[in-house]
Amino acid sequence: MSSSKRIYEYAALLASLLGIYVIANPDFSQYLRHLPTQEAIAASELLNKNKAISALVDLKKLDKAAIAILVEKSKYRLTIYYQKKPIKAYAIALGGNPKDDKLRQGDQRTPEGMFKVRELYYHSQWSKFIWLDYPNQSSWRKFLAAKARGDIKKTDSIGGEIGIHGVEKGQDWLIDRQINWTLGCISLKNKDIDEIYSLLQRGTSIEILP
Repeated sequence: MSSSKRIYEYAALLASLLGIYVIANPDFSQYLRHLPTQEAIAASELLNKNKAISALVDLKKLDKAAIAILVEKSKYRLTIYYQKKPIKAYAIALGGNPKDDKLRQGDQRTPEGMFKVRELYYHSQWSKFIWLDYPNQSSWRKFLAAKARGDIKKTDSIGGEIGIHGVEKGQDWLIDRQINWTLGCISLKNKDIDEIYSLLQRGTSIEILP
C-alpha cells in the first residue's frame, strides 16, 4: 500500500469517529505538502534538538506549572518553555491546510490562539494525545464572526478534538519530510511526544501562532 494511501486511511478513520464526510477518491497531492523552503530550513534548526529533556532540566524537581508550549506554524516548530525560558524545540506537521486559522469542522486548519491542555491520554495509533480546549471562547467568537461575514456556511459546525499527538509506528518520516497529514492537529515524532507528555498537566498553556 502506498504511503499516501495509508495517510488517507488514517485521516478517514479519525474523520469517521468525528462524523466528518471524507471524499472517496481524493487527490493525495493536496495533503503531501513538502517544504523545501525557509520553513524546512527553520525546522532543521531546532533548539537543543539532540539533547534529552533530562539533560536540560532536573525532572525530579520539575514544576509542571512553570511549563508552557509555543507552536509556530510557519516555522513548523513546537518549543517547550520552562520558567519563561525556551529549553527545547521539536519539528512538527500540521493540518492539510497549514497556513490559515481554523474556522470550521473539516477545513483541515490548525487553530491559532491561546489554549490550555484539557486532558492527556495514551492513544492506540498515535502514541499519546494531548487534547486542547478547542473550541474555547475565542474560537467561538471567530466562528460566529466568520458566519456573520459569510466566510463559512450557516450550517457549518465549529469542530473539535484538536490536540498534539504522535504518528503511527514507523511513520516518523511524515515529520522528517514535513507532510501535513492531520485534519488540524499538531503531530510530532513518537519519541518527541513521549518526551513532552511527561512534562505537561491539565491546564498547561499552549500558544499557537501563524
